Amino acid sequence: MDLDVFVTAHRAEWDRLDTLVRRKRRLSGAEADELITLYQRATTHLSLLQSTAPDPAVTGRLTSLVARARSAVTGARKASWRDAARFFTTSFPAALYRLRHWWIPTAILSTVVAALIGWWIAAHPEVQSSIGAPDALREMTKPGGQYETYYSSHPAAAFAAQVWTNNAQAAALCLVLGAFLCVPALWVLFQNMLNVGVGIGLMASAGRLDTFLGLILPHGLLELTAVFVAGGVGIKLGWTVIDPGSRTRRDALAQEGRAALGVAVGLAAVLLVSGAIEGFVTPSGLPTWLRIAIGVLAELAFLAYVYGPGRRAVRAGESGDIDSSDRDAAVPTAA
Repeated sequence: MDLDVFVTAHRAEWDRLDTLVRRKRRLSGAEADELITLYQRATTHLSLLQSTAPDPAVTGRLTSLVARARSAVTGARKASWRDAARFFTTSFPAALYRLRHWWIPTAILSTVVAALIGWWIAAHPEVQSSIGAPDALREMTKPGGQYETYYSSHPAAAFAAQVWTNNAQAAALCLVLGAFLCVPALWVLFQNMLNVGVGIGLMASAGRLDTFLGLILPHGLLELTAVFVAGGVGIKLGWTVIDPGSRTRRDALAQEGRAALGVAVGLAAVLLVSGAIEGFVTPSGLPTWLRIAIGVLAELAFLAYVYGPGRRAVRAGESGDIDSSDRDAAVPTAA
């Protein structure tokens, strides 16, 4: 393709499309039809340029023009409370249910890893010595030690906000880094399980594992589930890079990336609940059985949310992706 000839032949159409897009007054019926026709031609021109003569200046200008024309053709749609309600009743649970085969195994394997690390530390005093001096470890694990006072070291509201921020960051790291062939997401998960395993091992070696579980289970069930979901979805995103399946790698990454972004937003709400439990329930004077019961109820509510609305939404054809009307228009591929 001769680029100069191509641009000269179609510049008038592009200029006319640009004029129609910029027009402030309402378009007449004939002008609206012309806008649609020119928009369709411009998308074809852009495809031809990208596949045969990808000049950065020309393709950049035409890409911008096509994007603005698409907005003019489809019209801008403002987000509403209905969109938020649909997200939490349909899109988010659908994504959780569809991706359950990734995050449930992640949860099981991660829990096994944390338990094995805890057993290894509890059964080997030399490993405990490598973690810290004996006096320091006794200070951490004794009644009223650091493991117990940690949850009441700050005002409940401030502590809940801090916990929510830290956990949201960990979940976001799993999701974002998962696209890099899964490895960084696996590393973030391992670091979280290592911290849990160290706590299990040290408190078990001090004969106070029941106290540790009484402190971590109320909020930890829901909190760790959110981290496992983030890790599993991040791993799925990374695996999509390796094996996109029947879709093109670009389309597969776009779909899974949008779903992962939605999961990140939804998990922020889940972690807000677990942070509130950690800030207000875990350090409270409630009996241990009641605190654990609250944590179990929160976890069961989450699973019911996944297998109730989530399963119904998936059976209705939802995938957790955004509506087709909100996705970028597919650019025709040149033959």
